[in-house]
Amino acid sequence: MRKVGIIFFIAFSVFLLSSIMGSAKADEARQDVLYYCNCGPECNCNSVSTKPGDCKCGKPMQWGHVVKIEGDDALVCTCDTGCKCSIDPKDATKCGCGKAVKRINLKGTGMHFCNCGGSCMCNTVSDKPGKCKCGMDLKKVD
Repeated sequence: MRKVGIIFFIAFSVFLLSSIMGSAKADEARQDVLYYCNCGPECNCNSVSTKPGDCKCGKPMQWGHVVKIEGDDALVCTCDTGCKCSIDPKDATKCGCGKAVKRINLKGTGMHFCNCGGSCMCNTVSDKPGKCKCGMDLKKVD
């Protein structure tokens, strides 16, 4: 009976660990995540990245996900890490989760992004050249 308990415990531990690792890999695979400086209107460091870290001004960057790209601006939902909501159809200044949408200008940041326009909603951002989900080349604005 004790062996059955040990086997059950090991099987449950393996299942739990694989679930956690699968979730982490799924978030790494996202191409719409953008970390940005959220120090307030007085800060002009314009720090953005596809990886967590600190702003040029020294404060930690905030996680967000791109809900739309308009020209050289990324509209980012300021929701909690892992959220996948979209713009609220009743209020374009908010995400579906109720949090505010932040406009981040990507010009001069070194970021590559999908700018295919129209009804395409690739929302792909990257720190390297590459392709959007739609197949177009990512754009970089210096």
